[in-house]
Parts: sequence; structure tokens; C-alpha cells
Amino acid sequence: MRTQSTPKYLLLASLLAVFLLPSLALAQDHAAKIQEMLALAHKYRQFNGSALVAENGKVVYEGAFGMANMEWNIPNTPDTKFRLGSITKQFTATLILQLVEQGKINLNGKLSDYLPDYRKDVGEKVTIHNLLTHTSGIPSYTSQPGFFENVSRNPYKVEEFVKKYASGDLEFEPGSKFEYDNSGLCLKTLRKTFLFGQTKDFLGS
Repeated sequence: MRTQSTPKYLLLASLLAVFLLPSLALAQDHAAKIQEMLALAHKYRQFNGSALVAENGKVVYEGAFGMANMEWNIPNTPDTKFRLGSITKQFTATLILQLVEQGKINLNGKLSDYLPDYRKDVGEKVTIHNLLTHTSGIPSYTSQPGFFENVSRNPYKVEEFVKKYASGDLEFEPGSKFEYDNSGLCLKTLRKTFLFGQTKDFLGS
């Protein structure tokens, strides 16, 4: 029986090789091209970080370039954790709009309606829609002199940070112009955490 079935196994192995080897070669070719592209971008100072590429649910490339911390000379690895930065804006906006769908927030509602402790002269003019569309006129904390050098590495509770760095005088009438504004994210986060009853560290977490 074993002698008779051997040709069948050989045939099956041959068929698998015919179908799988091209796929494996193609995946390796993709990985090589990705590596080449990222290496070139890194050479010209256009990419510093980690990359993972998947096709059809399978990882075909994983690599890292440059430094995770240039001050301490720590290189990036595929497992390096990065600050999320402005990626959080889209998720915060989505959560806010979900609260709008649930009837817990009105897009045209004033900031003071939801954050009663925020300064009234500004909060009674700025709407939730203004915060979402960067038209609030509230100064962006990242524009403050020395912010990144002296403030950004320190941990703050959301309420404390908003009071100290996101409560400045209006730079323009709300809704009159667009100005990219990181302070709006703080206020949206504060409102969201207030509604959910959860307050987490805003910086340093």
C-alpha cells in the first residue's frame, strides 16, 4: 500500500510546489521592493520609523529605520512604540459624532453648555462644530513659545492641561476662518471623558 501511494504523494507535493513557490517568490519580491523604497526614503531623511505591510491578512514585510530617540541614540525596531500625535483626532471626532447620534451632544451647542467650568466669555461663543472643524478661534497650545521644549514631556490631567494651556483669548471670531488647532482636541477629549465619566492622563500616557 505504501509503495502504491507514494506516487500520489509525490504528485501532490509537486502540485503544491507549482502553486506555492510563485506566491512565496512574489511575497519575497514585494518585501524586497518595500525594503528598497523605505531605505531610499530614509537615506533622504523622508522616513524615520517602523513599517509593517500585510497582504490578504499575512505579513509580507516588517522593518524599522532610524532612531526612536535621537537624544539617547536608541534605534527604532519593529516593536517600537510611538506617540500617536494627531491620529487621535479622527477617533475623538468619531466618538463625539456617536454622542451626537445618541442625543448627548448637539453640534450647534455651546462649549459652556457642556463644560460649565470653562471660561464663559469664550465658551459661550464656541460651538462643538467649531471645535471639530478647527474654526473655534481658540489659540492652539502648540503655538505657544517654548511649549515643546518646556511642557510637552510633562504629564497632565486633561482638566489641568485645558485650564493652563487651552483657555486663551480668542484669536478670531468663531466660525469666521479655519486655523488648525490642537487645543480643540483637548476640549473635545475633556467633553468626551466628562460624558463617559472617565478622565485619563492627556500628556505622558
